[in-house]
Amino acid sequence: MQEIKCPKCGEVFQVDESGYAAIVKQIRDREFQKEVYEREQQFKAHLQTLEKDRQLAIKNAVGEKEAEIAQLKAQLSANAQNNKLTISEALASKDKDIIALKAKLYNLEKDKEMAVNAAVNEKSAEIKELQARLASFETEKKLAVNEVATQKERELAAKNEELIKLTNQIESTEKEIQLREQTIKASYEEKLKIKDGQIEFYRDLKAKQSTKMIGETLEQHCAIEFNRLRATAFRNAYFEKDNDARTGSKGDFIFREFDDEGTEFISIMFEMKNEADGTATKHKNEDFLKELDKDRKEKNCEYAVLVSLLEADNELYNGGIVDMSHRYPKMYVVRPQFFIPIITLLRNAAMNSLQYKKELATIKNQNIDISHFEEDMNDFKEKFARNYRLASEKFKKAIEEIDKTIDHLQKTKEALLSSENNLRLANNKAEDLSIKRLTRNNPTMQAKFAELEERRKNEE
Repeated sequence: MQEIKCPKCGEVFQVDESGYAAIVKQIRDREFQKEVYEREQQFKAHLQTLEKDRQLAIKNAVGEKEAEIAQLKAQLSANAQNNKLTISEALASKDKDIIALKAKLYNLEKDKEMAVNAAVNEKSAEIKELQARLASFETEKKLAVNEVATQKERELAAKNEELIKLTNQIESTEKEIQLREQTIKASYEEKLKIKDGQIEFYRDLKAKQSTKMIGETLEQHCAIEFNRLRATAFRNAYFEKDNDARTGSKGDFIFREFDDEGTEFISIMFEMKNEADGTATKHKNEDFLKELDKDRKEKNCEYAVLVSLLEADNELYNGGIVDMSHRYPKMYVVRPQFFIPIITLLRNAAMNSLQYKKELATIKNQNIDISHFEEDMNDFKEKFARNYRLASEKFKKAIEEIDKTIDHLQKTKEALLSSENNLRLANNKAEDLSIKRLTRNNPTMQAKFAELEERRKNEE
Protein backbone atom coordinates (compact mmCIF):
# COMPACT_ATOMS: atom_id res chain seq x y z
CA MET A 1 0.00 0.00 0.00
CA GLN A 2 1.24 3.49 -0.93
CA GLU A 3 0.57 6.64 1.15
CA ILE A 4 -0.36 9.90 -0.58
CA LYS A 5 -0.70 13.27 1.12
CA CYS A 6 -3.27 15.74 -0.21
CA PRO A 7 -1.55 19.11 -1.02
CA LYS A 8 -4.72 21.04 -0.14
CA CYS A 9 -6.05 19.49 3.08
CA GLY A 10 -2.89 17.65 4.14
CA GLU A 11 -4.76 14.37 4.73
CA VAL A 12 -2.75 11.19 4.24
CA PHE A 13 -4.59 8.25 2.68
CA GLN A 14 -3.57 4.83 1.37
CA VAL A 15 -3.87 3.71 -2.25
CA ASP A 16 -3.39 0.21 -3.62
CA GLU A 17 -0.91 -0.52 -6.44
CA SER A 18 -3.42 -0.26 -9.29
CA GLY A 19 -4.79 3.06 -8.04
CA TYR A 20 -1.29 4.37 -7.42
CA ALA A 21 -0.20 3.44 -10.97
CA ALA A 22 -3.25 5.21 -12.41
CA ILE A 23 -2.49 8.36 -10.42
CA VAL A 24 1.19 8.31 -11.47
CA LYS A 25 0.16 7.84 -15.10
CA GLN A 26 -2.25 10.78 -14.84
CA ILE A 27 0.47 12.95 -13.34
CA ARG A 28 2.87 11.93 -16.12
CA ASP A 29 0.25 12.85 -18.73
CA ARG A 30 -0.19 16.25 -17.18
CA GLU A 31 3.58 16.81 -17.01
CA PHE A 32 3.95 15.84 -20.67
CA GLN A 33 1.16 18.21 -21.76
CA LYS A 34 2.75 20.92 -19.66
CA GLU A 35 6.13 20.31 -21.30
CA VAL A 36 4.59 20.44 -24.81
CA TYR A 37 2.85 23.71 -23.96
CA GLU A 38 6.06 25.22 -22.59
CA ARG A 39 7.97 24.12 -25.71
CA GLU A 40 5.33 25.73 -27.91
CA GLN A 41 5.55 28.96 -25.95
CA GLN A 42 9.35 28.93 -26.16
CA PHE A 43 9.17 28.31 -29.92
CA LYS A 44 6.70 31.16 -30.40
CA ALA A 45 8.94 33.48 -28.34
CA HIS A 46 11.95 32.39 -30.44
CA LEU A 47 10.07 33.13 -33.66
CA GLN A 48 9.11 36.56 -32.35
CA THR A 49 12.76 37.21 -31.43
CA LEU A 50 13.93 36.17 -34.93
CA GLU A 51 11.30 38.40 -36.56
CA LYS A 52 12.40 41.35 -34.43
CA ASP A 53 16.04 40.67 -35.32
CA ARG A 54 15.17 40.51 -39.03
CA GLN A 55 13.25 43.78 -38.91
CA LEU A 56 16.02 45.42 -36.93
CA ALA A 57 18.69 44.19 -39.37
CA ILE A 58 16.70 45.43 -42.37
CA LYS A 59 16.13 48.74 -40.66
CA ASN A 60 19.82 49.08 -39.77
CA ALA A 61 20.95 48.17 -43.32
CA VAL A 62 18.54 50.66 -44.91
CA GLY A 63 19.69 53.32 -42.45
CA GLU A 64 23.33 52.70 -43.27
CA LYS A 65 22.66 52.86 -46.99
CA GLU A 66 20.60 55.96 -46.64
CA ALA A 67 23.40 57.53 -44.64
CA GLU A 68 25.91 56.57 -47.32
CA ILE A 69 23.59 58.02 -50.03
CA ALA A 70 23.23 61.19 -48.06
CA GLN A 71 26.99 61.38 -47.62
CA LEU A 72 27.49 60.84 -51.34
CA LYS A 73 24.88 63.41 -52.12
CA ALA A 74 26.69 65.82 -49.87
CA GLN A 75 29.97 65.02 -51.57
CA LEU A 76 28.30 65.51 -54.92
CA SER A 77 26.93 68.80 -53.83
CA ALA A 78 30.31 69.89 -52.49
CA ASN A 79 32.08 68.86 -55.67
CA ALA A 80 29.54 70.37 -58.01
CA GLN A 81 32.25 72.17 -59.64
CA ASN A 82 34.11 69.05 -60.51
CA ASN A 83 34.06 67.56 -63.80
CA LYS A 84 30.64 66.39 -64.80
CA LEU A 85 32.25 63.28 -66.29
CA THR A 86 33.93 62.51 -63.06
CA ILE A 87 30.69 63.13 -61.29
CA SER A 88 28.80 60.99 -63.75
CA GLU A 89 31.38 58.20 -63.39
CA ALA A 90 31.30 58.62 -59.70
CA LEU A 91 27.54 58.60 -59.75
CA ALA A 92 27.58 55.57 -61.96
CA SER A 93 30.06 53.90 -59.63
CA LYS A 94 27.95 54.78 -56.61
CA ASP A 95 24.83 53.62 -58.39
CA LYS A 96 26.56 50.37 -59.00
CA ASP A 97 27.54 50.26 -55.37
CA ILE A 98 23.98 51.06 -54.33
CA ILE A 99 22.68 48.40 -56.63
CA ALA A 100 25.24 45.98 -55.24
CA LEU A 101 24.29 46.99 -51.72
CA LYS A 102 20.63 46.63 -52.50
CA ALA A 103 21.33 43.26 -54.04
CA LYS A 104 23.37 42.33 -51.00
CA LEU A 105 20.57 43.64 -48.74
CA TYR A 106 18.05 41.65 -50.78
CA ASN A 107 20.20 38.57 -50.51
CA LEU A 108 20.56 39.20 -46.78
CA GLU A 109 16.81 39.53 -46.39
CA LYS A 110 16.39 36.44 -48.53
CA ASP A 111 18.87 34.51 -46.39
CA LYS A 112 17.15 35.71 -43.18
CA GLU A 113 13.79 34.81 -44.57
CA MET A 114 15.08 31.38 -45.59
CA ALA A 115 16.64 30.90 -42.15
CA VAL A 116 13.40 31.95 -40.54
CA ASN A 117 11.43 29.67 -42.83
CA ALA A 118 13.86 26.84 -42.11
CA ALA A 119 13.54 27.45 -38.39
CA VAL A 120 9.77 27.65 -38.71
CA ASN A 121 9.72 24.50 -40.79
CA GLU A 122 11.95 22.76 -38.24
CA LYS A 123 9.77 23.87 -35.35
CA SER A 124 6.65 22.96 -37.32
CA ALA A 125 8.07 19.52 -37.96
CA GLU A 126 8.99 19.27 -34.28
CA ILE A 127 5.49 20.42 -33.30
CA LYS A 128 3.94 17.92 -35.66
CA GLU A 129 6.15 15.22 -34.22
CA LEU A 130 5.18 16.26 -30.72
CA GLN A 131 1.52 16.40 -31.72
CA ALA A 132 1.83 12.95 -33.28
CA ARG A 133 3.48 11.67 -30.13
CA LEU A 134 0.78 13.38 -28.08
CA ALA A 135 -1.94 11.79 -30.19
CA SER A 136 -0.23 8.44 -29.89
CA PHE A 137 0.11 8.97 -26.16
CA GLU A 138 -3.54 9.97 -25.89
CA THR A 139 -4.51 6.84 -27.80
CA GLU A 140 -2.24 4.75 -25.59
CA LYS A 141 -3.67 6.45 -22.52
CA LYS A 142 -7.24 5.79 -23.65
CA LEU A 143 -6.37 2.14 -24.35
CA ALA A 144 -4.68 1.86 -20.95
CA VAL A 145 -7.64 3.55 -19.25
CA ASN A 146 -10.05 1.26 -21.09
CA GLU A 147 -7.93 -1.74 -20.17
CA VAL A 148 -7.78 -0.66 -16.52
CA ALA A 149 -11.53 0.05 -16.54
CA THR A 150 -12.20 -3.36 -18.09
CA GLN A 151 -9.92 -5.03 -15.54
CA LYS A 152 -11.60 -3.12 -12.70
CA GLU A 153 -15.02 -4.10 -14.00
CA ARG A 154 -13.87 -7.73 -14.14
CA GLU A 155 -12.47 -7.47 -10.62
CA LEU A 156 -15.66 -5.77 -9.45
CA ALA A 157 -17.76 -8.47 -11.09
CA ALA A 158 -15.58 -11.13 -9.43
CA LYS A 159 -15.88 -9.33 -6.10
CA ASN A 160 -19.64 -9.04 -6.54
CA GLU A 161 -19.83 -12.72 -7.40
CA GLU A 162 -17.65 -13.54 -4.42
CA LEU A 163 -19.80 -11.26 -2.25
CA ILE A 164 -22.99 -12.96 -3.46
CA LYS A 165 -21.41 -16.34 -2.83
CA LEU A 166 -20.27 -15.24 0.63
CA THR A 167 -23.73 -13.81 1.40
CA ASN A 168 -25.38 -17.06 0.32
CA GLN A 169 -22.88 -19.01 2.37
CA ILE A 170 -23.61 -16.83 5.41
CA GLU A 171 -27.35 -17.26 4.93
CA SER A 172 -26.90 -21.01 4.55
CA THR A 173 -24.71 -21.09 7.66
CA GLU A 174 -27.27 -19.07 9.60
CA LYS A 175 -30.06 -21.42 8.54
CA GLU A 176 -27.92 -24.43 9.45
CA ILE A 177 -27.08 -22.87 12.82
CA GLN A 178 -30.74 -22.12 13.48
CA LEU A 179 -31.75 -25.65 12.51
CA ARG A 180 -28.97 -27.15 14.60
CA GLU A 181 -29.89 -24.86 17.48
CA GLN A 182 -33.54 -25.90 17.28
CA THR A 183 -32.57 -29.59 17.17
CA ILE A 184 -30.14 -29.26 20.07
CA LYS A 185 -32.60 -27.14 22.03
CA ALA A 186 -35.37 -29.69 21.55
CA SER A 187 -33.02 -32.52 22.51
CA TYR A 188 -31.74 -30.51 25.46
CA GLU A 189 -35.27 -29.72 26.68
CA GLU A 190 -36.23 -33.40 26.39
CA LYS A 191 -33.09 -34.54 28.22
CA LEU A 192 -33.50 -31.78 30.82
CA LYS A 193 -37.09 -32.86 31.40
CA ILE A 194 -35.98 -36.47 31.88
CA LYS A 195 -33.07 -35.46 34.14
CA ASP A 196 -35.32 -33.18 36.20
CA GLY A 197 -37.73 -36.06 36.65
CA GLN A 198 -34.90 -38.36 37.73
CA ILE A 199 -33.47 -35.74 40.06
CA GLU A 200 -36.84 -35.20 41.64
CA PHE A 201 -37.24 -38.94 41.96
CA TYR A 202 -33.94 -39.34 43.76
CA ARG A 203 -34.52 -36.25 45.80
CA ASP A 204 -37.73 -37.81 46.98
CA LEU A 205 -35.68 -40.82 48.05
CA LYS A 206 -33.50 -38.53 50.11
CA ALA A 207 -36.33 -36.37 51.37
CA LYS A 208 -35.60 -35.15 54.83
CA GLN A 209 -39.14 -35.60 55.94
CA SER A 210 -42.29 -37.06 54.58
CA THR A 211 -45.16 -34.88 53.42
CA LYS A 212 -47.28 -36.80 55.97
CA MET A 213 -45.23 -35.23 58.73
CA ILE A 214 -46.82 -31.85 58.08
CA GLY A 215 -48.74 -30.82 61.18
CA GLU A 216 -47.34 -33.76 63.18
CA THR A 217 -44.41 -34.16 65.50
CA LEU A 218 -41.66 -36.60 64.65
CA GLU A 219 -42.70 -38.93 67.46
CA GLN A 220 -46.30 -38.93 66.27
CA HIS A 221 -45.18 -39.67 62.76
CA CYS A 222 -43.07 -42.67 63.81
CA ALA A 223 -45.88 -44.00 66.03
CA ILE A 224 -48.41 -43.68 63.24
CA GLU A 225 -46.12 -45.40 60.74
CA PHE A 226 -45.48 -48.32 63.11
CA ASN A 227 -49.11 -48.74 64.17
CA ARG A 228 -50.13 -48.81 60.51
CA LEU A 229 -48.05 -52.00 60.08
CA ARG A 230 -48.42 -53.45 63.60
CA ALA A 231 -51.35 -55.75 62.81
CA THR A 232 -49.76 -57.31 59.76
CA ALA A 233 -45.99 -57.20 60.19
CA PHE A 234 -45.46 -56.85 63.93
CA ARG A 235 -48.19 -58.96 65.56
CA ASN A 236 -45.99 -60.07 68.50
CA ALA A 237 -44.18 -56.72 68.91
CA TYR A 238 -44.13 -54.26 71.79
CA PHE A 239 -43.79 -50.61 70.78
CA GLU A 240 -44.61 -48.04 73.41
CA LYS A 241 -43.40 -44.75 74.87
CA ASP A 242 -40.63 -45.01 77.43
CA ASN A 243 -42.18 -43.47 80.52
CA ASP A 244 -39.71 -44.91 83.03
CA ALA A 245 -37.54 -41.99 84.21
CA ARG A 246 -36.33 -43.48 87.48
CA THR A 247 -32.71 -43.37 86.34
CA GLY A 248 -32.93 -39.67 85.51
CA SER A 249 -33.38 -40.01 81.78
CA LYS A 250 -35.52 -41.91 79.30
CA GLY A 251 -35.81 -42.55 75.61
CA ASP A 252 -38.79 -41.89 73.40
CA PHE A 253 -39.86 -45.43 72.34
CA ILE A 254 -38.91 -49.03 73.17
CA PHE A 255 -39.39 -51.76 70.60
CA ARG A 256 -39.41 -55.44 71.65
CA GLU A 257 -40.54 -58.47 69.67
CA PHE A 258 -41.24 -62.04 70.81
CA ASP A 259 -41.77 -65.36 69.06
CA ASP A 260 -44.91 -67.45 69.42
CA GLU A 261 -43.50 -69.02 72.60
CA GLY A 262 -42.86 -65.63 74.19
CA THR A 263 -39.08 -65.56 73.74
CA GLU A 264 -37.69 -62.04 73.15
CA PHE A 265 -35.32 -62.01 70.21
CA ILE A 266 -34.84 -58.26 69.57
CA SER A 267 -35.08 -54.97 71.46
CA ILE A 268 -34.46 -51.43 70.26
CA MET A 269 -34.30 -48.11 72.11
CA PHE A 270 -35.55 -45.23 69.91
CA GLU A 271 -34.82 -41.54 70.31
CA MET A 272 -36.55 -38.95 68.02
CA LYS A 273 -34.91 -35.55 67.49
CA ASN A 274 -36.12 -32.54 65.51
CA GLU A 275 -35.92 -28.76 65.81
CA ALA A 276 -37.53 -25.75 64.19
CA ASP A 277 -35.78 -24.02 61.28
CA GLY A 278 -35.65 -20.78 63.26
CA THR A 279 -33.80 -22.29 66.22
CA ALA A 280 -30.85 -20.09 67.09
CA THR A 281 -28.56 -22.82 68.43
CA LYS A 282 -28.45 -25.81 66.08
CA HIS A 283 -27.86 -29.24 67.61
CA LYS A 284 -25.88 -32.08 66.10
CA ASN A 285 -26.72 -35.77 66.09
CA GLU A 286 -23.62 -36.65 68.09
CA ASP A 287 -24.87 -34.48 70.95
CA PHE A 288 -27.48 -37.16 71.78
CA LEU A 289 -25.58 -40.40 71.14
CA LYS A 290 -24.05 -40.70 74.60
CA GLU A 291 -27.38 -40.24 76.41
CA LEU A 292 -29.07 -42.67 74.00
CA ASP A 293 -26.43 -45.34 74.71
CA LYS A 294 -26.96 -44.81 78.44
CA ASP A 295 -30.75 -45.26 78.06
CA ARG A 296 -30.21 -48.41 75.97
CA LYS A 297 -28.09 -50.00 78.68
CA GLU A 298 -30.44 -49.00 81.54
CA LYS A 299 -33.51 -50.39 79.73
CA ASN A 300 -31.69 -53.57 78.68
CA CYS A 301 -32.11 -52.97 74.94
CA GLU A 302 -29.85 -54.63 72.39
CA TYR A 303 -29.88 -51.82 69.80
CA ALA A 304 -30.13 -48.03 69.90
CA VAL A 305 -31.52 -45.96 66.99
CA LEU A 306 -31.61 -42.16 66.70
CA VAL A 307 -34.37 -41.00 64.33
CA SER A 308 -33.23 -37.48 63.49
CA LEU A 309 -33.99 -34.48 61.29
CA LEU A 310 -30.97 -32.61 62.63
CA GLU A 311 -28.11 -31.52 60.33
CA ALA A 312 -30.37 -31.29 57.30
CA ASP A 313 -27.47 -30.39 55.01
CA ASN A 314 -25.18 -33.21 56.11
CA GLU A 315 -24.90 -35.69 53.23
CA LEU A 316 -23.66 -38.41 55.61
CA TYR A 317 -27.02 -38.64 57.35
CA ASN A 318 -29.00 -37.82 54.21
CA GLY A 319 -27.56 -40.89 52.51
CA GLY A 320 -29.61 -43.41 54.54
CA ILE A 321 -28.83 -45.60 57.54
CA VAL A 322 -25.60 -44.54 59.31
CA ASP A 323 -23.80 -47.13 61.45
CA MET A 324 -22.37 -45.47 64.59
CA SER A 325 -20.93 -48.67 66.08
CA HIS A 326 -17.47 -47.17 65.97
CA ARG A 327 -18.65 -44.71 68.66
CA TYR A 328 -21.23 -46.75 70.55
CA PRO A 329 -22.03 -50.47 70.05
CA LYS A 330 -25.10 -51.40 68.01
CA MET A 331 -26.13 -47.80 67.44
CA TYR A 332 -27.59 -46.27 64.24
CA VAL A 333 -28.72 -42.86 63.05
CA VAL A 334 -31.52 -42.75 60.44
CA ARG A 335 -33.84 -40.26 58.79
CA PRO A 336 -37.60 -40.69 59.39
CA GLN A 337 -38.14 -42.37 55.99
CA PHE A 338 -35.82 -45.20 57.17
CA PHE A 339 -37.65 -45.76 60.48
CA ILE A 340 -39.55 -48.85 59.36
CA PRO A 341 -36.66 -50.21 57.19
CA ILE A 342 -34.19 -50.17 60.14
CA ILE A 343 -36.69 -52.09 62.33
CA THR A 344 -37.24 -54.60 59.53
CA LEU A 345 -33.50 -55.00 58.90
CA LEU A 346 -32.61 -55.58 62.55
CA ARG A 347 -35.68 -57.79 63.13
CA ASN A 348 -34.89 -60.05 60.16
CA ALA A 349 -31.30 -60.39 61.32
CA ALA A 350 -32.45 -61.24 64.84
CA MET A 351 -34.96 -63.82 63.59
CA ASN A 352 -32.04 -65.75 62.12
CA SER A 353 -30.67 -66.12 65.66
CA LEU A 354 -34.02 -67.05 67.20
CA GLN A 355 -33.39 -70.77 66.79
CA TYR A 356 -30.10 -70.41 68.59
CA LYS A 357 -31.79 -68.58 71.41
CA LYS A 358 -34.40 -71.33 71.70
CA GLU A 359 -31.67 -73.92 71.84
CA LEU A 360 -29.92 -71.85 74.49
CA ALA A 361 -33.06 -71.79 76.58
CA THR A 362 -33.42 -75.58 76.21
CA ILE A 363 -29.83 -76.18 77.16
CA LYS A 364 -30.17 -74.00 80.21
CA ASN A 365 -33.25 -75.90 81.31
CA GLN A 366 -31.41 -79.22 80.97
CA ASN A 367 -28.36 -77.92 82.94
CA ILE A 368 -25.93 -78.68 80.11
CA ASP A 369 -22.38 -77.41 80.32
CA ILE A 370 -22.67 -73.65 79.75
CA SER A 371 -19.10 -73.26 78.51
CA HIS A 372 -19.84 -75.13 75.29
CA PHE A 373 -22.99 -73.17 74.86
CA GLU A 374 -21.05 -69.92 75.23
CA GLU A 375 -18.57 -71.08 72.59
CA ASP A 376 -21.42 -71.87 70.22
CA MET A 377 -23.07 -68.64 71.10
CA ASN A 378 -19.88 -66.65 70.44
CA ASP A 379 -19.46 -68.47 67.16
CA PHE A 380 -23.02 -67.59 66.23
CA LYS A 381 -22.49 -63.97 67.24
CA GLU A 382 -19.37 -63.76 65.08
CA LYS A 383 -21.20 -65.26 62.09
CA PHE A 384 -24.21 -63.08 62.70
CA ALA A 385 -22.02 -59.98 63.03
CA ARG A 386 -20.25 -60.91 59.81
CA ASN A 387 -23.53 -61.37 57.94
CA TYR A 388 -24.87 -58.17 59.38
CA ARG A 389 -21.69 -56.31 58.45
CA LEU A 390 -21.92 -57.59 54.87
CA ALA A 391 -25.59 -56.60 54.65
CA SER A 392 -24.81 -53.17 56.08
CA GLU A 393 -21.94 -52.65 53.62
CA LYS A 394 -24.18 -53.57 50.68
CA PHE A 395 -26.86 -51.24 51.99
CA LYS A 396 -24.34 -48.39 52.32
CA LYS A 397 -23.01 -49.15 48.84
CA ALA A 398 -26.54 -48.95 47.42
CA ILE A 399 -27.09 -45.59 49.14
CA GLU A 400 -23.74 -44.34 47.79
CA GLU A 401 -24.73 -45.38 44.27
CA ILE A 402 -27.98 -43.43 44.64
CA ASP A 403 -25.98 -40.36 45.77
CA LYS A 404 -23.57 -40.75 42.85
CA THR A 405 -26.50 -41.02 40.45
CA ILE A 406 -27.97 -37.81 41.83
CA ASP A 407 -24.60 -36.01 41.56
CA HIS A 408 -24.17 -37.28 37.99
CA LEU A 409 -27.64 -36.11 37.00
CA GLN A 410 -26.98 -32.72 38.60
CA LYS A 411 -23.70 -32.37 36.68
CA THR A 412 -25.49 -33.42 33.47
CA LYS A 413 -28.10 -30.75 34.08
CA GLU A 414 -25.40 -28.12 34.67
CA ALA A 415 -23.62 -29.21 31.46
CA LEU A 416 -26.86 -28.94 29.50
CA LEU A 417 -27.52 -25.48 30.95
CA SER A 418 -23.97 -24.45 30.01
CA SER A 419 -24.53 -25.87 26.50
CA GLU A 420 -27.71 -23.82 26.19
CA ASN A 421 -25.77 -20.68 27.21
CA ASN A 422 -23.06 -21.38 24.61
CA LEU A 423 -25.71 -21.92 21.94
CA ARG A 424 -27.32 -18.63 22.87
CA LEU A 425 -23.96 -16.84 22.59
CA ALA A 426 -23.29 -18.52 19.21
CA ASN A 427 -26.72 -17.45 17.98
CA ASN A 428 -26.06 -13.87 19.09
CA LYS A 429 -22.72 -13.85 17.25
CA ALA A 430 -24.38 -15.26 14.11
CA GLU A 431 -27.07 -12.57 14.27
CA ASP A 432 -24.39 -9.86 14.65
CA LEU A 433 -22.56 -11.16 11.56
CA SER A 434 -22.91 -8.69 8.65
CA ILE A 435 -21.12 -7.60 5.44
CA LYS A 436 -19.99 -4.46 7.23
CA ARG A 437 -18.24 -6.51 9.93
CA LEU A 438 -16.62 -8.76 7.33
CA THR A 439 -15.14 -5.77 5.46
CA ARG A 440 -14.40 -3.60 8.49
CA ASN A 441 -10.62 -3.95 8.25
CA ASN A 442 -10.47 -4.27 4.43
CA PRO A 443 -10.10 -0.82 2.82
CA THR A 444 -10.19 -2.30 -0.70
CA MET A 445 -13.54 -3.97 -0.09
CA GLN A 446 -14.87 -0.84 1.58
CA ALA A 447 -13.89 1.22 -1.47
CA LYS A 448 -15.54 -1.33 -3.78
CA PHE A 449 -18.76 -1.27 -1.79
CA ALA A 450 -18.73 2.54 -1.74
CA GLU A 451 -18.17 2.57 -5.53
CA LEU A 452 -20.97 0.03 -6.00
CA GLU A 453 -23.32 2.08 -3.83
CA GLU A 454 -22.47 5.26 -5.77
CA ARG A 455 -23.04 3.45 -9.09
CA ARG A 456 -26.44 2.24 -7.88
CA LYS A 457 -27.39 5.78 -6.87
CA ASN A 458 -26.30 7.12 -10.29
CA GLU A 459 -28.36 4.43 -12.07
CA GLU A 460 -31.39 5.40 -10.01
